[in-house]
Amino acid sequence: MANLFCKQAQNYVETRPSYPEDLFRFIASKTPQHDLAWDVGTGSGQAAVSLASLYNRVVATDTSQEQLSFAPRLPNIDYRQTPPTLSPTDLHQHVAPPSTVDLVCVAQALHWLDLPTFYDGVNSVLAKPGGVLAVWCYTEPRVDPAVDTVFWRLYTESGRFWAAARQMVDDEYRSLLFPYDPVDGEESTGPFEFAAERAMDMGTYLTYIRSWSAYQTAKERGVELLTDGMVSDLEKAWGGDGKAVKVVRFPIFLRIGKVRT
Repeated sequence: MANLFCKQAQNYVETRPSYPEDLFRFIASKTPQHDLAWDVGTGSGQAAVSLASLYNRVVATDTSQEQLSFAPRLPNIDYRQTPPTLSPTDLHQHVAPPSTVDLVCVAQALHWLDLPTFYDGVNSVLAKPGGVLAVWCYTEPRVDPAVDTVFWRLYTESGRFWAAARQMVDDEYRSLLFPYDPVDGEESTGPFEFAAERAMDMGTYLTYIRSWSAYQTAKERGVELLTDGMVSDLEKAWGGDGKAVKVVRFPIFLRIGKVRT
């Protein structure tokens, strides 16, 4: 994961969607306390900023210093670069002491993690009882039938350049091993569905595609996914006016549960 988003960190922060406030309100309503949240794989801080309005303190970690350099600075967010793996001692020293975290969240990054090791760390730092783990992913964007038809052709062609873990996102986290109990008021751990929206012109939409890890991998292998023909087809589907702004919708799928005691 550490190397997949370094080269396009600026593209990432410029084009990735901000998550909807109703997602964070739902999550925060399930944690009895709102003192400390840990945002794992924070990237450029999209989730951390929203968490900071609901929790007294946020520790936001990522393996990429390039991503962290674009994260907004707020007084109650502590951004920390961490190595790809953390021993229990390092976790408690550099992230949080045992049983002190009210919420651990992972936005669009869980599929890059070693899950057994990650879950062990989560269970160590979550408050007991009541500590909550919330993880979510967003799937590919929806614009309109014309644009989406061309997009899905491109996405199919990009398939061989995605890491195998990407399948978890395509599966909307439905088959995810998630060893947690349903939070209060819910009968399951989800997925619960939300949506993010972002206004984009054609140039921003293409920049979003260039922010894919698969796009970077393809470029390193000498393959340009956005060929002249593909860009031309997308421009025609967009309506011929690349400056026209369209609403791009990203479906979000949330798994949420409380730690088992």
